[in-house]
Amino acid sequence: MRALAAEIVFIFSLQGATFHEDVLPILEKRCQRCHRPGEAARPFLTYRDVRPWAKAIREAVLSRKMPPWFAESGSVRFANDPRPSDAEIAAIDAWVRAGAPEGKPSPSPPVHWTAAWNIPPPDLRLAMPEPVRVPARGELKYQFIILPLNLTEDRWVRAAEIRPGAREAVHHVVAYIREPAHDWLRDAPAGKPFSHAGTTTSDILALYAPGQQPMTCLPGMAKKIPAGSDLVLQIHYTPAGRVLEDRTSIGLVWARHAPDKRVLTLQIAATELRIPPGERDHRVSASGTLPNDCLLLGLFPHMHLRGKAFEYAVIEPGGRVETLLRVAPYDFYWQLCYQLATPLLLSKGTRLRVTAWYDNSPNNPRNPDPTAEVAYGEQSTEEMMVGFFDVAVPAGMDKAAFFVR
Repeated sequence: MRALAAEIVFIFSLQGATFHEDVLPILEKRCQRCHRPGEAARPFLTYRDVRPWAKAIREAVLSRKMPPWFAESGSVRFANDPRPSDAEIAAIDAWVRAGAPEGKPSPSPPVHWTAAWNIPPPDLRLAMPEPVRVPARGELKYQFIILPLNLTEDRWVRAAEIRPGAREAVHHVVAYIREPAHDWLRDAPAGKPFSHAGTTTSDILALYAPGQQPMTCLPGMAKKIPAGSDLVLQIHYTPAGRVLEDRTSIGLVWARHAPDKRVLTLQIAATELRIPPGERDHRVSASGTLPNDCLLLGLFPHMHLRGKAFEYAVIEPGGRVETLLRVAPYDFYWQLCYQLATPLLLSKGTRLRVTAWYDNSPNNPRNPDPTAEVAYGEQSTEEMMVGFFDVAVPAGMDKAAFFVR
């Protein structure tokens, strides 16, 4: 009876739902990280912004298409889950049904979003020295740009954000830390874009993809950039139907103190892909055994246009299997990193398994060619299968030391 009475009171309270009192706080909490100037989506900051889209917003939240979130139930919770509560959905529904009234502005000021950064003001800002011209059509090889840091001492980074200059044409950016002892791309000129084939074992500082949030470390954790290191940007351009110029930038926020834990970005991948033509549910799996203890922080699956679903599971030394995350459907155009609400201790000897499913059939509306056998490759018309994951290790342990068994 108490629950029923509470529900009646709640429903009655929504009869007078207004934009400023009931809807704007939900948009600030759930939507405005993307729905604001300078980001990927249409601004939803004011009543004037939102009112023409009221019915569409209602349908999107009722169907749970917005905010985007593709994780099915697993054994862990995620800190960046943006989904509105049932009460928040009911408030938006009631507001629209009431005719979307504006109401009186709240005496408290709205959330202030800067147009530039989603992280604190960066201590170091770097940009490509010259813009890259992206043609209207065609496929472009990955472009690499070396950004010298000129650091004379080791620095710890607690937050980093990559901001493309032409979002329409930039599908993803990876910022690698090239340490001074690493020979990767040593003969390449700094500051000028060039194409390059092959992979690297350099650690990743930050990633950008549509939907991706900035790299932000938990208290007591940070990523390390050793003295003498450079940043190497790997950029995947996808022509958008008109000529554009991109000048991607990156901002870094230093940790004020040496951390207790160092954050590393690792990956498990399958490169021998052969996806048969017309196959609706092609499965690929790969795994790796952890050589040392670590704390699992986040999971970032990556596939291309035929990607259908992706799963992370841990297999403990005794054989017990635990599914941490299943992403279904997978969306190539909105790629999320799933950040654990509570870091998970993974013991040495634990096997981490990633599994991907692909739809290479005509039923996949994004399939470039259902008659083709698809192999591994960099272009969106080819395929990838990479399970990135962030871990925290002792501050004195680098990636090479982590893999010493």
